[in-house]
Amino acid sequence: MTATTTPQDERTALRARAREFAGDVLAHVREVTDPLPTPTERYRATRPFYRQMVEAGFLRRLVPQALGGDGTGAATTAVLAEELVAGDPSVALHLFSTGLGLTPLLRAGSPAQHRRFLAPFLAASGTPIASLALSEPGGTANLDQPDPGTGPAVGLRTTARHEDGQWTIRGEKQWVSHATGWDGAGPDLMSVVCRAGDDPDPRRSTAVFLIPGPIEGLTVTEVLDPLGHRAHLLPRFTLTDVRVPAADLLGEVGDGLGIVAASFGGALVGACATGVMRAAFDVALRFARTDRRGGLVPVVEHQGVGFQLADVKTRIEAVRALTRAACAAVDSGSPAAEELSVHAKIFGSEAAVQTLVELMRVIGVDSYGHHLPLAGLLQDALAYPLFSGGNNGFRRRRLHALLADPTYDPWTTVDG
Repeated sequence: MTATTTPQDERTALRARAREFAGDVLAHVREVTDPLPTPTERYRATRPFYRQMVEAGFLRRLVPQALGGDGTGAATTAVLAEELVAGDPSVALHLFSTGLGLTPLLRAGSPAQHRRFLAPFLAASGTPIASLALSEPGGTANLDQPDPGTGPAVGLRTTARHEDGQWTIRGEKQWVSHATGWDGAGPDLMSVVCRAGDDPDPRRSTAVFLIPGPIEGLTVTEVLDPLGHRAHLLPRFTLTDVRVPAADLLGEVGDGLGIVAASFGGALVGACATGVMRAAFDVALRFARTDRRGGLVPVVEHQGVGFQLADVKTRIEAVRALTRAACAAVDSGSPAAEELSVHAKIFGSEAAVQTLVELMRVIGVDSYGHHLPLAGLLQDALAYPLFSGGNNGFRRRRLHALLADPTYDPWTTVDG
């Protein structure tokens, strides 16, 4: 950014670039992937599209400038997310789940770890991918719960044991983006969250390890076939005696809960929700302006349709504004950043589902087939309240904890 270029100028230019890329490249993803019968085939078919995204420099935008990338903060990333998700949610999720996989390294890595692991993600070439392996069969909403040591294990169940100067990881994970890698051997980098040692208190035992691919000891046990994001792969897999050098522990044992909390900010989900709603709104508005449904006038001239479209547009603008406020708070280091980010995640994700249902009603039964994109976009939107920290399992619990804290000031958000 030059001395005469403002942050707003930069975001405007990035929005234009990303919107053009979404229209020229990502808009063609579904016609390639939808006919393919299996999740793995659909995922691998997106690799050329992802490569173009990397070559366009969008992955470098997720790495801060201080670490060699082109990232300039959450507000800029949100602009990128909205535009790319409006083009294709699955391939956009490839990018931002790689960003999520890198976030523990970016936030908690040492200079030596940055030098060792970041280079492939700064090259603006190839198809480098990263994963954050947190979720487990049975759920991880209670990962901060101490293990009583009797009966079945609770909380986080993947373990790391220190043996012969190295750590050995054992456990099972699922719903982890890119965990298979493009060829089944794992991603270029996996950040694995587990319990290290014998301390039952996760505040002292949770740890995050960096594991470069290919990962010896990773076995894919099931390829999950999700309702939405049909070209994005989410497997179940085991880690069996995966050996990790001591130097590849992020921070210290016990830092893991803080690293996880910092990685799942939430504001970005608001931007993704805005992108999905915007893509659906464009289709519904075009339909309403041109289709008469056998009547005398386009359906937009009926108040029932016009009022519903107006309400949807208000909701889209509200989610975007809340997301911008959250991102601004993150970028400025405001004490309101966490709360606003959680609001953006919860409100944005649930607004997206509500909006898709209402826009399908505008179009009617024709929206129920896949010749129009709304049914597919609804399937994609249904993920947003559930992933990146489920709204009930993680996000509302965090808001509840804030409200119950005697030191909580509910109006830091006004100035923040």
